[in-house]
Amino acid sequence: MSKKWYNYIVSVDDASGAEQGTTNVPSAPGAGKSAAQSVAEIASSIAAEPKFTTPISDPTSFDEIYKAAEIPTPPQGYTILKISQMLESEHIRNLPSDVKKSSVLVGLDAAGVDIKEIIQDAIRRDRALDTYERVQQRAATELETRKNKENSEIEAQIDQYVSGQRAKIQSNNEEVAREKERFTSWRLKKQREEKKIADAVGYFVTENPITTGDVNAPPPPSKTAQRS
Repeated sequence: MSKKWYNYIVSVDDASGAEQGTTNVPSAPGAGKSAAQSVAEIASSIAAEPKFTTPISDPTSFDEIYKAAEIPTPPQGYTILKISQMLESEHIRNLPSDVKKSSVLVGLDAAGVDIKEIIQDAIRRDRALDTYERVQQRAATELETRKNKENSEIEAQIDQYVSGQRAKIQSNNEEVAREKERFTSWRLKKQREEKKIADAVGYFVTENPITTGDVNAPPPPSKTAQRS
């Protein structure tokens, strides 16, 4: 039976820097050049922005995002996600950082996996996430633009409606005012007409039966015609 990756754990003497383990630790990228140069070279070998070939129904599913971005799975199955699980394993998670690094490198070497492949996988996944973030940001911005335009149109319709209703209220008030003015003018003429009638009939009655005031006033007492 093949050994588990954690059976290759090595120890490092912090004082002398010499290995006290068994298996030689493979070199990480950048052993002969600066780490920045090595990572830059690895990154330059990968497309700057992945293309999503299938729609994503669940944005919270990172596996679905990686699948849509067509990130290849290494034949040995060692991805940066698997490395993350290895680093959090109960076998090494409490060890010093340099021992954790050495242990993972030894495990990868035993599995025939180049650490550069892991870094490439990490870069691909990161770029897929960044690209999809931009896609979602663009969608959110476009939605905001559409909804702001729709809101502006609704507000314009509301303003137009309110303006129209206020105009109707104003028109109604003006109509009522005109009617009151007309009625007041008519009432004055009516009262003059009634006075003329009352003056004429007053020659023939002791109590004038003609009303010359407001019709809403209390009715006058009954009147009897003057007898000759």
